[in-house]
Amino acid sequence: MDKVVNSPAEAIHDLRDGATLMSGGFGLCGNPENLIRAIHAKGVTGLTVISNNCGTTELGLGALLKSRQIKKMISSYVGENKEFERQFLGGELEVELCPQGTLAERIRAGGAGIGGFYTPTGYGTKAAEGKETRELDGKMYVLERPLVADFTIVRAHRADRWGNCSFRKTARNFSPMMCMAGKITIVEAEEIVELGAIDPDQVHIPGVFVQRVVRGEHYEKWIEQRTVRQRD
Repeated sequence: MDKVVNSPAEAIHDLRDGATLMSGGFGLCGNPENLIRAIHAKGVTGLTVISNNCGTTELGLGALLKSRQIKKMISSYVGENKEFERQFLGGELEVELCPQGTLAERIRAGGAGIGGFYTPTGYGTKAAEGKETRELDGKMYVLERPLVADFTIVRAHRADRWGNCSFRKTARNFSPMMCMAGKITIVEAEEIVELGAIDPDQVHIPGVFVQRVVRGEHYEKWIEQRTVRQRD
């Protein structure tokens, strides 16, 4: 039951070329920084990455994009990454844009074993091209399919050695549902605690959905755009 491994490199040792990878975080908040660095160092290529965005030009998942390790991105918001823009417009990167709420629900559906769902979001737009549509109660809907991944990487605030995790504030966002949708879920925890140290009511994802836990360190906790009020 002890799921703790010794290093980020050990945690991703079987990540292979061409794998599908889910990565938690919202913008640069809650990024699994140590695991991203380990993937960059491992040099795997041809990755399909499912994440709300792709970091910035230099930081977060942007580092993997810049090193040409990502073949395809399935994401919602991509506006902070100049390299993403360049590769996409140059035909070097496959991109599947997905409305943010739909992206979250597709991930949740994948983890729950749901075969698909109908949503009105995106009907009549490019987001619906090539997808089945259906009228329900006089309103048009788009059929969206679930998302699953070979590997999921997330960053938790605290985890125990059985893989029970709690996330802190915004870093929680997509991470719990991604843990459920990954065949192999790897949690990078800021703190690894003893069994029972996490209040059961604060376990945001139970260890049954987690295969590996690794202690994260040397966090930079990047900020995309720092905006402060002008002083008088």
